[in-house]
Amino acid sequence: MASEVGTTTAIELQCSANSPRTTSSEHQVEDHGNELEMPGLPPVDRGKDAYLFLAACFLIEALVWGFTFCFGVFQDYYSTHEPFRGEANIPVVGTCAMGIMYLSTPLVMYAHRRFPKPAQYSTILGLTIMCLALALSSFSTTVTHLIVTQGIFYAVGGSIAYASCIVYLEQWFVRRQGLAFGIMWSATGLSGVVLPLLLERLLSAKGYQTTLRIFACLVFLLTAPLSWFVRPRLPVAQASHARPFSLRFVFERPFLFYQAFNVVEAVGFFLPGIYLPSYARAVLGASPLPSVVATMLVNVANWAGCVTMGWLIDRLEVTHCFLVSSIGAAVGTLLLWGMSVNLPVLYIFCIVYGLFAGSYSSAWPGIMREVTAGTAEHGKLADPSMVFAFLAMGRGIGNVISGPLSEALVEGMPWQGKAFGGYGSGYGGLIAFTGATAFLGGGSFLWKRLGWL
Repeated sequence: MASEVGTTTAIELQCSANSPRTTSSEHQVEDHGNELEMPGLPPVDRGKDAYLFLAACFLIEALVWGFTFCFGVFQDYYSTHEPFRGEANIPVVGTCAMGIMYLSTPLVMYAHRRFPKPAQYSTILGLTIMCLALALSSFSTTVTHLIVTQGIFYAVGGSIAYASCIVYLEQWFVRRQGLAFGIMWSATGLSGVVLPLLLERLLSAKGYQTTLRIFACLVFLLTAPLSWFVRPRLPVAQASHARPFSLRFVFERPFLFYQAFNVVEAVGFFLPGIYLPSYARAVLGASPLPSVVATMLVNVANWAGCVTMGWLIDRLEVTHCFLVSSIGAAVGTLLLWGMSVNLPVLYIFCIVYGLFAGSYSSAWPGIMREVTAGTAEHGKLADPSMVFAFLAMGRGIGNVISGPLSEALVEGMPWQGKAFGGYGSGYGGLIAFTGATAFLGGGSFLWKRLGWL
């Protein structure tokens, strides 16, 4: 899922990941790091303080976002158990949670920037709201109660808790910033393997009420002590004296193009996660456990892909990274999923898709650096954390669109029995659309070559 450092100057902001062939950007990064190495402050990119900050952010990412990505486990339980059995709008709970967390990011980040002193306590405040929301949802007896607690309140708390991880990370990591973001964001993939198994077992053994209470207590006990380490590296008085920032970048051509490709990629990105278990059961005849394994493989590969992309974005121009992600995801989807006739081939697709498609957002630090460098040249300084916030909002728009769109793509089971492999399974339109959006997500590479970006 970056911020600016309180003492960052316009020269520093010109450090861009998209000019590795020149030595000027390398000198600027060096200057950036040297200016941050101030007496009495912990070092950047290394040392126990930076590593503890990253470890705390990793766990918060895993629990805050991991829970929203695991809502399918709750959805299956709610739809088959009282008092929610047969009720409509159960999927709205998960859509609210994930959608609000994405779409509210600009507002939360802006508040964090405008009020830096109280924002120091945003992590523990957000975690408290989030855990209380889970505890309250255990008393729900209607879907409306679930939407308000497990959906809306959880998302509000999660957004507030997560904001500091983004805003402060750039203070702690400079030369290895992309890798740090990649490591933090990979936590969602790792938790996507562990949490579904844990939650499914608890739901089967204890029911939803006890499960939600146990998980609320577990999250608070694990994250509350770590919130101490999610703190700014620079003194708050110094950080609050930072230069003002502008939001004009949102309406300028470079960001608009990046955002357009980001939204297109996001519209298709979430579709395999929604339908892979159903595809494995209905088309390939898999039992429940092998069907869940498909999603787990995507999450494991996602973890590896995020870390790898985080390493690459510190070394390669950003559109090259998007090209790698998009080509890998598109080829994997159109060939492997499209031609899958058995579980081994589907599993290979899951690994390839998680590795390439899952790493797309880990290239965002490249956009953040490029946009801030471009605005610095014109005196309209963009804040990196706000660039991230609007990119996250774009991903949220794609997530919201993908829900009803996916239903339209599988309605009537198009191409069923008229094509080979997955294309003739009734999911052919969904597969083709996912591959096409993955490919188009890398369009910034072509736009850059044509001089339009």
